Amino acid sequence: MNFKISKEFIFVFVISICIVVLFFIPNGFEGAKVKRGVPSKAKVEKVDNSLVRRIGVINTGEQRVFLTILNGTYKNEKVETNNQFLGKLEFDRLYKDNDIVFVVIDENENHEIVYTNIIDYYRLGSEILLFIIFALFLILFSRWIGVKAIISFMFTAVVIWKILLPAVLKGIDPVVISFIITMIITSVIILLIGGFTKKGLTAIIGAVSGVLLTLILSLVFGKMFTISGSIKPFSETLLYSGFGHLNLSNIFLSGIFIASSGAIMDIAMDIAASMNEVVEKKRDISRKELVLSGFVVGRAVVGTMTTTLLLAYSGGYSTLLLIFMAQGTPMLNILNLQYVAAEILNTIVGSFGLVAVAPLTAIAGGFVYKYRSK
Repeated sequence: MNFKISKEFIFVFVISICIVVLFFIPNGFEGAKVKRGVPSKAKVEKVDNSLVRRIGVINTGEQRVFLTILNGTYKNEKVETNNQFLGKLEFDRLYKDNDIVFVVIDENENHEIVYTNIIDYYRLGSEILLFIIFALFLILFSRWIGVKAIISFMFTAVVIWKILLPAVLKGIDPVVISFIITMIITSVIILLIGGFTKKGLTAIIGAVSGVLLTLILSLVFGKMFTISGSIKPFSETLLYSGFGHLNLSNIFLSGIFIASSGAIMDIAMDIAASMNEVVEKKRDISRKELVLSGFVVGRAVVGTMTTTLLLAYSGGYSTLLLIFMAQGTPMLNILNLQYVAAEILNTIVGSFGLVAVAPLTAIAGGFVYKYRSK
């Protein structure tokens, strides 16, 4: 019985193996510096709020929490611990009876519980359920393409967690390693979805060109804006955690083209697929006509896509915008604030890449397909 395995299936299989291998390879920071303890799921049996003091909307003091461990080595163990308040709504949690929480148990050499630290509410079950629903819906709608999309999603996540982040922590230039990883991720995703075809090659050339342009603009205007990477959340914590050698500004700038690379890749694939369809319907089309057709499609796509990043960033900073509105802050003051300027840089440079990738992909497609008038 003759059995032919397609090149596409082999590639999907290889990427799947890479995901599994990368998942189990240590990133080098699992046992770093701090004893991690035993992660577990626990139920709040009762709480003691006698030491909790409320000042406005802020809790101060501490809450006594009595727990039952629900899984792991210490399943069914009864423990009690303190929930210390920091006076910050974003970090503080006031637990109540029957809450399910995620805890880390510190143990001694005899494997006895020394202290139980409540991390937050237990959300792993809900997160896994949401991902399963998303994956099933995607596969039911897109079938084989949906399977490849899930694989590309998992590949992106594991490469960022296992390669990109550890490389940055080890001192490799964030801009360089981020660009390399972004190119790898972009190429793999496009080849998974578009296959080893002229369409895939066109999309890769267009996407790489768009990301490279975004990188250059972020470096140039990042220097002109004089923005420090310390404006990003937890950047100061990162420095105090023993990584004072890191260049926070370059980490911030690399985040600009990483954030926009997904949308850039979408536009490149849209235009490449459209040009491929044009070629299929009219094989005698000239290179010039094909490029112009790509331009027409690109104009329609970037018309809505340029607003995508603005909505994404403004949605993430809605509370900050509400504060400015509530306090009547003048617009000139707002525009000159560092964290506002940083989001302007993010939005406009990213959107510039989105606009530029359309003609770049169309021109690349004209040369890749190589169709001329007869």
